[in-house]
Amino acid sequence: MLKRLFPLAVKFFCSFIYSNEDSYLKTYKILERKFGKIDFASSCFDFSFTNYYEKEMGKPLYRRFVSFEKLKDPAEFVAIKLFCIKIEKKLAHDAKRTINIDPGYINEGKLVLTTTKDYCHRIYVGCGIFEEVTLYYKDSNFQDLPTTYPDYKTPEYKEIFLVLREKYRQQLKNNEK
Repeated sequence: MLKRLFPLAVKFFCSFIYSNEDSYLKTYKILERKFGKIDFASSCFDFSFTNYYEKEMGKPLYRRFVSFEKLKDPAEFVAIKLFCIKIEKKLAHDAKRTINIDPGYINEGKLVLTTTKDYCHRIYVGCGIFEEVTLYYKDSNFQDLPTTYPDYKTPEYKEIFLVLREKYRQQLKNNEK
């Protein structure tokens, strides 16, 4: 008999690249109003792994991560990415973004990011949105893939993702009770 399996809810997070703190703070508030309580916010990291964003946003650039308390259905991430694109456009200045928002999720086995850019390792999920497995979990840590972004390979970022994975696992346990 054919039986469909549906995935468990996942730990929703957003990654930000920005050049001024004001854009980050505005985005933080908008996302919290839309998606509920933020249960984790990382410290600010220098972002100098690529110059891809410099022409549009200037420099220096910074990266932060936040996660949300409420777990999400993985099917919601097309709508989430489209909402984040609206925020980017709303906060743009002279048609240039002031912040890049990449929503993603963590479950027990992987970290997934959403994007508008297609590439060989990305899967189209609808409405001009693609998803990729950026890291996978094995041997008590997140592991790189050949296509993993250089900054996502760093121990500092992986430590954040381990914290988020543990929060997620605790939430799953609490939901079982």
